[in-house]
Amino acid sequence: MDSKFLRKAKPYLAVIMLQFGSTGSAIIAKSALNHGMSHYTFSVYRNIVATVVMAPFALVLERKIRPRMTFSIFYKIVLLALLEPVIDQNLYYAGMKYTTATFASAMCNVLPAITFLLAWALGLERVNIKRWSSQAKVAGTLVTVSGAMIMTLVRGSIIGLPWTRHSHINSQLTAADADANSHQNPVRGALMITAGCFCWSIFYILQKKLTYLQAITLKSYPAGLSLTALICMGGALQGTALTLVAEKSNTAIWTIRGDTKLLAYVYSGLVGSGITYYVAGVVSKEKGPVFATSFNPLSMVFVAVMSSFILAEQLDVGKVSGAIVIVVGLYLFIWGKAKDKKESLTLNAQSEMVVEKQGSATNSSTNASKDNQSDVSKAISCDNVV
Repeated sequence: MDSKFLRKAKPYLAVIMLQFGSTGSAIIAKSALNHGMSHYTFSVYRNIVATVVMAPFALVLERKIRPRMTFSIFYKIVLLALLEPVIDQNLYYAGMKYTTATFASAMCNVLPAITFLLAWALGLERVNIKRWSSQAKVAGTLVTVSGAMIMTLVRGSIIGLPWTRHSHINSQLTAADADANSHQNPVRGALMITAGCFCWSIFYILQKKLTYLQAITLKSYPAGLSLTALICMGGALQGTALTLVAEKSNTAIWTIRGDTKLLAYVYSGLVGSGITYYVAGVVSKEKGPVFATSFNPLSMVFVAVMSSFILAEQLDVGKVSGAIVIVVGLYLFIWGKAKDKKESLTLNAQSEMVVEKQGSATNSSTNASKDNQSDVSKAISCDNVV
């Protein structure tokens, strides 16, 4: 019983832990960006770290199951590396520069809706509006996005928390970020982050297609660790080329020092890129791409809470209200996914029973035909004897 429960709970625990990891990555990255880190070199270095960490495990653990590299697999990996490690990361962190960590995390909650629509268009998600499961998935997606918007746009009175009540402490903590806050542009940041979310959604879906399905990509690539390492390596190479073009006159951005920037490179590379890509791919295989992205609102809640005492951001009624709405939408969506899977299993079982009955009927008719043929043969034999 316990093992069965743990097996069912694994995907949920995995994506929740991923959101905790993403929370740390967002806060550390925002702090480093405020202190002059380039989002171009950040993308390059984090993917280099992820490649160095993941490659040895891939070489050892997947040496027997790693398929031969073909041109079909190669160009799809290049596309995956371009979509998430290069385009999405640069757009997301460029957008974060113009906003806050909480705002960036909140804007990412358009991701489940985008992924749901794209997955539906590609046939990875079934939608039958007459069924409760589909209604719950659609409603959950809309409610989740609405909660994110409430959390972003609605302010209200400040909620006094024990670690945010002393204004002089907050002033000291936010002094280093004052210049960055004065250059904020929420509209530009929101557009950049939304565009990055489109790339992120396509990345999730194509990763599932490349790794586990043969209908579109024609080739299967079951080696998840190897795929993760190759995507990160491709992202580092393509990101380097992009950085050399975009920042060709600014060589100082490549300098590595033992400060917040180095922590951002290592932490985001290990957790944000390496572990996240692999675990998200495994969860997408088992539960589908929409399930993996539907937990992203949790990261926003975690960021809002942790940034309140790490980056001295204050919680208000709007943020708390939005968080409650997000939780409601999240449970609606998960309920719809669970009910949808249960309905699918029931339909599959019924289909198998029909096939078995048809097979039994066919066998019975075949045996009856053989018996009739045997009786006729016997009759003919008797006639011949007579």
